[in-house]
Amino acid sequence: MRAVVDVDWETLRAAALEAQAHAYVPYSEFPVGAAALVDDGRIVTGCNVENASYGVGLCAECGLVSELARTGGGKLVAFTCCDGRGERLMPCGRCRQLLNEFAAPGCLFDTIGGITDIEGILPMAFGPRNLTEYADRDD
Repeated sequence: MRAVVDVDWETLRAAALEAQAHAYVPYSEFPVGAAALVDDGRIVTGCNVENASYGVGLCAECGLVSELARTGGGKLVAFTCCDGRGERLMPCGRCRQLLNEFAAPGCLFDTIGGITDIEGILPMAFGPRNLTEYADRDD
């Protein structure tokens, strides 16, 4: 059910690196940028934004998903994330769940271990499909 997508990973990685340059990180000094290819060909990006109340900071993936919604929605077909040096990063658990919500079936992830799909970073995920299946039950 995965759509065949030709991903220009270098362009996507460059977009993530550019996004991290806009991060607001006065506390950790650890900028993160994320970039994703959308099913309509757009690239959306996000950067992390910290807060003096540490625990309420926003990960780069949060900004990316907000940008996705703000620019017309759609489904993510490829994703990458990097630090200020351009080194690949893995999304935290919360962000993996967030990305699962907006990922197309078979969405590809540029990980520290190579390219994998959504199942590779969030196996046996709970998502919108589970809620639909529950609502459709006749018991």
